[in-house]
Amino acid sequence: MNWKILEYDEMLKPFAADIQLRMDNYERKKKELLADGTSLKDFANGHEYFGFHKSTTDPQGWFYREWAPAAEEVYLTGDFNDWHWLDHKLTNIGNGVWEIFIPGTETLWHGCKVKTIVKHNGQLLERIPTYARRVVQDPVTRMFCCEIVDEAPYKWKKKKFTPAKELFIYECHIGMAQEEEKVGTYIEFRDNILPRIKEAGYNTIQIMAIMEHPYYGSFGYQVSNFFAASSRFGLPNDLKSLIDTAHEMGIAVLLDVVHSHAVKNTAEGLNEFDGTTYQFFHDGPKGDHPAWGTKLFNYNKNEVIHFLLSNLKFWMDEYHFDGFRFDGVTSMLYHDHGLGVAFDGPEKYFSMNTDIEAITYLQLATDLIKEVNPKAICIAEDMSALPGMCLPVADGGVGFDYRLSMGMPDLWIKLLKETPDEFWNIHKIWYELQMRRPMEKNIGYAESHDQALVGDKTIMFRLCDAAMYTDMDKASGSMVVDRGVALHKMIRLISMAAGGEGYLNFMGNEFGHPEWIDFPREGNGWSHYYCRRQWSLVDNGYLRYGQLNEFDKAMVNFAKEGRIHKAKPEYMMGKEDKQVLVFQRGGKVFAFNFSPFNAYDDYIRVPTRGEYKAVLSTDEERFGGFGGVSLDYVYKTEKMENGDNGFKIYLPARTAVCIEKVKKPRKAKAVVTEEVAEKPKAKRTRKAKAE
Repeated sequence: MNWKILEYDEMLKPFAADIQLRMDNYERKKKELLADGTSLKDFANGHEYFGFHKSTTDPQGWFYREWAPAAEEVYLTGDFNDWHWLDHKLTNIGNGVWEIFIPGTETLWHGCKVKTIVKHNGQLLERIPTYARRVVQDPVTRMFCCEIVDEAPYKWKKKKFTPAKELFIYECHIGMAQEEEKVGTYIEFRDNILPRIKEAGYNTIQIMAIMEHPYYGSFGYQVSNFFAASSRFGLPNDLKSLIDTAHEMGIAVLLDVVHSHAVKNTAEGLNEFDGTTYQFFHDGPKGDHPAWGTKLFNYNKNEVIHFLLSNLKFWMDEYHFDGFRFDGVTSMLYHDHGLGVAFDGPEKYFSMNTDIEAITYLQLATDLIKEVNPKAICIAEDMSALPGMCLPVADGGVGFDYRLSMGMPDLWIKLLKETPDEFWNIHKIWYELQMRRPMEKNIGYAESHDQALVGDKTIMFRLCDAAMYTDMDKASGSMVVDRGVALHKMIRLISMAAGGEGYLNFMGNEFGHPEWIDFPREGNGWSHYYCRRQWSLVDNGYLRYGQLNEFDKAMVNFAKEGRIHKAKPEYMMGKEDKQVLVFQRGGKVFAFNFSPFNAYDDYIRVPTRGEYKAVLSTDEERFGGFGGVSLDYVYKTEKMENGDNGFKIYLPARTAVCIEKVKKPRKAKAVVTEEVAEKPKAKRTRKAKAE
């Protein structure tokens, strides 16, 4: 029981037996899955065997295989046989695996539509192949169907890529990324949006809704076809081109992967593929998510583990994704899915409510990802903050690199909804931003896509509300908008600078996009009006959205160049009565005055003596401020009353300033004159040296 997790957090020592239990289960399952000398990387190859595979050597033709243990008979039908359901029967080759070989490389073709017919209890069931790599929807019948993929192999321009060590993540959605009222494409995103992300300074994109899903409005979180890149946005090679181009720009690409649940649809998804609910999912109520109306995987079933691990390896090998953001991890970890639970004590993580099988699957998943690519990135969306989530498995952890700081946007929403600005408690803000487990890294963020959906509000919408439609002109002089612009910048800066070891922003929120996200649905007349990003608001030059965009760009680049996330934030001073907070990180000093009324003209503490300059201010005129802080003045430290180093600085109301120590110029080297430089050097021979 010498797990490092117990050394890092002494409060967990009473639960050493619980940690040992989850580690024992992990070791047992790994031995059960792997033969001697076999790695997870060797094991997770289901996509190379199941599904459709073209053979160009003897025998030439197409192999198709399925795992359907409860099926009585299995057939393949489609364009190739004029949809005669029972003409092409698969053979049961044992262990629930069915296979057919169709001679001739042209018998199936790129774009050929096919379906699987499964006979169970005497009934014929129409299904989509479980390893389908492309699934399309008929525009007339609205039914989904598998399409054969036989594109020419994509030629990668950037075959190897290493993500940045400090992550600045741009969370995005391909379909709603363009301004037109339609579903955008991979190619449009590649050509129009990637350059914006690059210019904004973000070094990682996290793409939502890639895995095929029948309902567009689910934001991609009710997956039907786990190996199919959504056909709404284009062809598989189009997605590969997007990722390749991102890599050429120095941008890593993460897949928002959904292994926490699956769509309940039988016609489109995995549910009852072989006629049973328990093929992939738990049977009975345990297999149904009470809040989401979806199906829940049986993480103890070896075939399910094989399917899900193969899915992760597939996206890394086939599409060159640099890692994953795992959705809905909290739901996986607990039998009650964490619904309505306050995780206010360590005992909440180590009870009969904890799903050990799900923890084991996540440990295997992070192990596999690092085997495939040691530099890959693993991020967990876990609201509960399970101890060890972001510690290596070898240390008693689950193996993720980062956890999303999901309490942070909740903090800002609660403050904006319930507390007037003048009563904001800076020490409570600091405490909330610093809450993370020992030795575990977090991704800080003020808001994500969750806060942009209909029924919620973005930070900028909460701050300005209707004034966003009338007073965002630079000449308007609206006090409501002035407040909104000022706090929008301050909230984002403190979240980025103090809230984690990485930072995340959702597409458009960097400039305070004015409207919610409402996917086309019957209730809005299937309109795309609110399911797009209005980039023209930034580009036109006369609205304040452009000022917010410029600040975000400057903030991200300041943090990247200073590599502030390498160090831990260190509290320097706080004046609760004045709503002033000062901290330092990575050698940079951050001073915040949250007071809506009062300027601050007094001493602040800094880590070392010397000369300092303000290098970035939320009050700069180019960012929509009033220019109340000088970026030219040099501050010289003095000894404060308590002996600390500090200097006097003027901080306007609702202003944050980033301060750097002035670097002393290096002493100039002696200049070699042209005459001396041209003089030939005497050769030192052994004889001369001896003399």
